[in-house]
Amino acid sequence: MRCASLPRLALALTLLQFHSIAAAGDALFFPADLNETTTFDARRSAQLATRGAFDVDYNFSFTDIQPVSGITFVHQFVDDAGRTYKAAHYDHGTGIAIADIDGDERLDVYLVSQAGANGLYRNLGEGRFEDITETAGVGLTQEIGVTASFADIDNDGDPDLYVTNVRSPNRLFENLGNGKFKDISNQSGIAYREHSSAAIFFDYDRDGLLDLFLTVVGEYTTNDVRTVSGNGFRDDPPQFYAAHADAFAGHLKPERSRTSRLFRNKGGNTFEDVTKATGLSDDSWSGAATPTDFNKDGWPDLYVLNMQGHDQYWVNDEGKRFTNQSETFLPQTPWGSMGGKVFDYNNDGHMDLLLTDMHSDMSERIGVEREKLKADWITTNWAPSFLRSGGRSIYGNALYRNDGNGAFEEVSDAANVENYWPWGLSVADLNADGWQDVVITASMNYPFRYSPNTVLLNNRGETFLDAAYLLGVEPRRDGRRAKAWFSLDCSGPDARHGHCKDVEGPLTVHGALGSRASAVFDLDADGDLDIVTSEFGDVSQVLLSNLADKRGNALKYINIHLEGSASNRDGLGAVVHVTTADARTFVQVNDGQSGYLSQSSMPLYFGLGASSAVKEIRVQWPSGRTTVLNDNIPLNARIEIVEPRG
Repeated sequence: MRCASLPRLALALTLLQFHSIAAAGDALFFPADLNETTTFDARRSAQLATRGAFDVDYNFSFTDIQPVSGITFVHQFVDDAGRTYKAAHYDHGTGIAIADIDGDERLDVYLVSQAGANGLYRNLGEGRFEDITETAGVGLTQEIGVTASFADIDNDGDPDLYVTNVRSPNRLFENLGNGKFKDISNQSGIAYREHSSAAIFFDYDRDGLLDLFLTVVGEYTTNDVRTVSGNGFRDDPPQFYAAHADAFAGHLKPERSRTSRLFRNKGGNTFEDVTKATGLSDDSWSGAATPTDFNKDGWPDLYVLNMQGHDQYWVNDEGKRFTNQSETFLPQTPWGSMGGKVFDYNNDGHMDLLLTDMHSDMSERIGVEREKLKADWITTNWAPSFLRSGGRSIYGNALYRNDGNGAFEEVSDAANVENYWPWGLSVADLNADGWQDVVITASMNYPFRYSPNTVLLNNRGETFLDAAYLLGVEPRRDGRRAKAWFSLDCSGPDARHGHCKDVEGPLTVHGALGSRASAVFDLDADGDLDIVTSEFGDVSQVLLSNLADKRGNALKYINIHLEGSASNRDGLGAVVHVTTADARTFVQVNDGQSGYLSQSSMPLYFGLGASSAVKEIRVQWPSGRTTVLNDNIPLNARIEIVEPRG
């Protein structure tokens, strides 16, 4: 497809990758390639053929135990991601947040629905959960949800919950410590009402209280209020604002731009807007951001992703102001950034940056053979006046390798981190070998074809190797790639719908499945890392690893739980170095960032590979203090580290 006419962009994107095979009667609609199993068989075969390139363990697998897990949450969506589909930001979906909400040392799961109730699931152990949404009081049945973040905003030792919405007030829930939450939104100062997206908690002024950076997407909705249709809303369906037909070109219209907000925590569960006072006025079309400290001055900076243009890097001047140093820091960034994560992928002690680019992949329909390539065809299909990149864009994922001296090299292609239609990314050591691996959720749902999630095993810091099919993450349980998306009455009120041409009677329209976010954590406390996904329009996947069973006594790891005193109680911003007896050192930043949009509160997991002992754990706290442990450090244990108070 060649898209030369920008006014027709929304229509072009809608028609980009589907065709109908509708017939009279109870007909079906399938996105293109949905039933072409040869495509997926070829992808699996190609991945299996790479096994000889692995210098790390891939002999373990994941099994989707959702049907028996107790996590029954089904994500619901607005009509503009279905029967009245528009190329708008509603199809970006929602997030997932993880925390131990009740202090039992088991990590619980909060899932956000776009329409209808969110879900909170208490971890019962051994891979089982119970739905406590109603008793916890965090369902939010009428909001159009985006995401959630857990953070201890009042330093009382339990995670509080912040939920972002579209054009209704964001909600702040104080954790009462007994599995119940209290809505304190009205007095909080952060009940912001706009096109909110990710909520990033970090202590920008290092006063020991977590502040909030709220990314705000530009205006992608009209004032036309609609009621959500579908079987999930027979009794009390929520309402939503219909999207602009040209929402995907909204970045061309200055009147639709919005500024993300920085809120300072004043204590007492209240915040003040300090966006202007600190100079952090970022009007990117941003869905996410990540804190970092690349200049190592101890003050957390902020990398703000732009889903339609150049990303922005804001440097923190000792908690007083932020200055934009984007062009000097990273002259080229992805054009359509969606997810970001700071981590040390090559274990050289320097923090690197991985970014996913979703929107560049929307510029042309491609086959499997081009999914690992940068979308350079974007400059042919979309005019410079639409891109507005000034030649400074990368049209795909980016991996910036930090040389430790303030310089970064973009190595994504050499490192093999390109994939297709990527959303959120999570970084974790899936095989417990001391090298951080990557999970990237993908796919686009109706009206596009299915695209698999990506798992990249870190091949000892040299490159990443695709392993989703090797590890059983793909294909999905029972080979599922699609489901009924919505229904039409082509002989009644839907007769003029595009799918009803030459069709009479009922029509069931199918859409591809697709994940938006993932959280990687040890959900059954067996010592290995599992994966829970946030699906768009479907139930979550609960992917249980069998690494612990495979490895047995050879599995070596530690979990580190931080508790700040002078620093914020969560220890967000702390840097942890783990040195083993065989002189390997692993570094992680406790930033809470995992998956697209969301922020979680969970221990840091360090796989130790073949190391027989941990020689030292060193924690650099946000306050500037340091904690060092170097005596009788237990393996395969949860290690509690409390910041010294003196």
